[in-house]
Amino acid sequence: MSAPSQALANPDNPAILVLQMSGNVQEIEQAIRTLPRTEIERLRNWIEDYLEDQLELTEEFKTKIEQGKRDIAQGRVRTRQPNEA
Repeated sequence: MSAPSQALANPDNPAILVLQMSGNVQEIEQAIRTLPRTEIERLRNWIEDYLEDQLELTEEFKTKIEQGKRDIAQGRVRTRQPNEA
């Protein structure tokens, strides 16, 4: 079970409250404003984990990763030096 899925199984998670509302975004925003800061931060972490789990690793991105690995293995690399003022 992924972290967001586990979080949803936990009734103490603030995301549960928001998701159970089944309201529109405006209602959810209003509900979030009533939460203490610590709970808002927990909700933010959950949303970040959820969104990360939804990302799709495209074939184009995989190809670029593999090309980068080949370039590094063949010594085709460059380093950037910070500009000195």
